[in-house]
Amino acid sequence: MEDAYVLQLTGAKFKDLYLCFCGMSECEPNHSFGPAVRPNYIIHYILSGKGIYQVGEERYELKQGQGFLIEPEAVTFYKADGQEPWTYLWIGFAGAQAEVYLRDLGLNSSQLIFQSSQGKGLKQIVAKMLGYHTSSQTDQYYLQSLLYEFFAVLTKDAQLGAVAKETRESIYVQKAIAYIRNHYSAGISIRDIAENVCVSRSYLYKLFEEALGMSPKDFLTQFQISRSKELLTVTDLPIEGVAMSCGYRDALVYSKTFKKLMGMPPSVYRREHRKEAKERLQAGKAGLKKFLETF
Repeated sequence: MEDAYVLQLTGAKFKDLYLCFCGMSECEPNHSFGPAVRPNYIIHYILSGKGIYQVGEERYELKQGQGFLIEPEAVTFYKADGQEPWTYLWIGFAGAQAEVYLRDLGLNSSQLIFQSSQGKGLKQIVAKMLGYHTSSQTDQYYLQSLLYEFFAVLTKDAQLGAVAKETRESIYVQKAIAYIRNHYSAGISIRDIAENVCVSRSYLYKLFEEALGMSPKDFLTQFQISRSKELLTVTDLPIEGVAMSCGYRDALVYSKTFKKLMGMPPSVYRREHRKEAKERLQAGKAGLKKFLETF
């Protein structure tokens, strides 16, 4: 679980670079997200505490003052520490020149981690963003200016982490994850994945356990369930349709798997998550101010 303040935007006015969403979260111990893929770039910055960020087989242990980049369609997983759970802010963005602007920060597919002492400034910018929640032209221009300010602040002293070195084993895992990402909805099996990567099922299992701490089956299942959570939240597809879209031919099997992982049936998750999202959107400025004053 997490205590979060979120701004979700639609209908971007600008094309080169534009804000899709932003927010701040105070996570409970071991709160996690993923494995999942996202359609936009996302920068997370850690205000306090620590946790892990995983991309493919690369695992990063991060703490206050550090941040990480999520790229579009990359399979990622991140989790708050069990003893010192993190609080972080994030911005999601896209645009024709987004990759170019990220290069100005030194961030790219090979460099996803950074460190900055500008936490106070970044927090203030996101807090301002959360205050502009209408679709008026005025708010859109203000949000655009704040997005550029966010990038400007990061360019002041962002220091980059070490670039991970690829190995033959990591390439196998990356290929397997790419296959899962592109074919998860087709009801693929672990044998299908192993054959695509050209390794045995037992060796694939060993690679996933060493790199990710979970079996290929567990990774595939968590990925499918993560995708289904998005569909439950943002679409009105019936449960059967959600199951089919995520690779389950039997809606009952999907519902049982979902309940085992999430602790509730898909229908309950949809109802509660939409209610929670609505309550967050209606959260007053007093609540946000109280949250910000704790850091």
